[in-house]
Amino acid sequence: MRIFKFLFAFLLMAIPATMFSQVGVAVAFGPPEIPVYAQPDCPDDGYIWTPGYWAYDDSISDYYWVPGTWVEPPEDGYLWTPGYWGWGNGGYFFSDGYWGLDVGCYGGINYGYGYWGGGYDGGRWDHGHYYYNRSVNRIEGGNFHNTYNENVNHGNNDNHVSYNGGKGGLAARPNSQQESAARQNHIPAIAAQTSHAQAARANPEQRAGVNHGNPSITATARPSGAENKAGSGGETHSAGPPIHPKDLPAISRPEAANSGNAKADQKYETKQTLLINRQNADRANLQQKQDTEHAQLKANANLQKANDQQQRLEQKHQQQTQRQVQQHTQQQQSLQSHQPQPRSSSGGSAH
Repeated sequence: MRIFKFLFAFLLMAIPATMFSQVGVAVAFGPPEIPVYAQPDCPDDGYIWTPGYWAYDDSISDYYWVPGTWVEPPEDGYLWTPGYWGWGNGGYFFSDGYWGLDVGCYGGINYGYGYWGGGYDGGRWDHGHYYYNRSVNRIEGGNFHNTYNENVNHGNNDNHVSYNGGKGGLAARPNSQQESAARQNHIPAIAAQTSHAQAARANPEQRAGVNHGNPSITATARPSGAENKAGSGGETHSAGPPIHPKDLPAISRPEAANSGNAKADQKYETKQTLLINRQNADRANLQQKQDTEHAQLKANANLQKANDQQQRLEQKHQQQTQRQVQQHTQQQQSLQSHQPQPRSSSGGSAH
């Protein structure tokens, strides 16, 4: 699948879905309603619609709108399950979206354009090809042969409530199919999506306290803020899947925080330094462990047996390296989601 095929080939060692539902910060009040907006035309064959949603910036105590956008999935056959806000333990928490072979629960939220609250009717995979439902998506320009028309009717679901549970929230609960999807192996939001969200977070006009629930940018044809970024978490990756940590490029430092709050920026930069040092130590420790296993294998006098073991060992090391890269990427994404942002002079808290 174009560029993301090789950018995320080494991330496809799937890990349990529970790792992608981060607790995060509890918010005392729910997000605004989902705004009504027009879906832009699909930019090219192979893109899948990911709906817009309200995210929360605890550094300014406000929600901000992440525009809906067309995204290339990380692998053929994968569909997007949107994230959603839900009430629990005295506050609203966000469950992260993810890529998987089936669409799971997203709180019954009607995000539109195929995401009606209990599944996805915007398209489907068939023998490695993605087919678009023209009755749901805007498929105008380009050379789209893989389309179909299927009317979607799930009753009167015109509400725009953006959260599950709590006062005024939806009461939807996952069904057996969605619970099964949640137990499958998943891939978290890819670099283009996280960069897209960071661009929205940095734009004061996207904040609910400024736009009063009507963001200036509701949707984009392609993710914004993802240009010239080959990976997430400050790392760039080569076309071939790395086998050992020494095969990975050096961890580069993300752009420095510049919120105007020197104390908050310094605190964030210190956390970045500590995280990068810890991740470099993780790499060194894993490399040392793998070098030891290689040295032990070389002592094997049976050449044929050693060759077989070498192949299995390399597969094991590649999986270890993939898991470590995935973990480090999530750590960077988590830290960057708390990067200090400039306060808007005209802003305020959403209510």
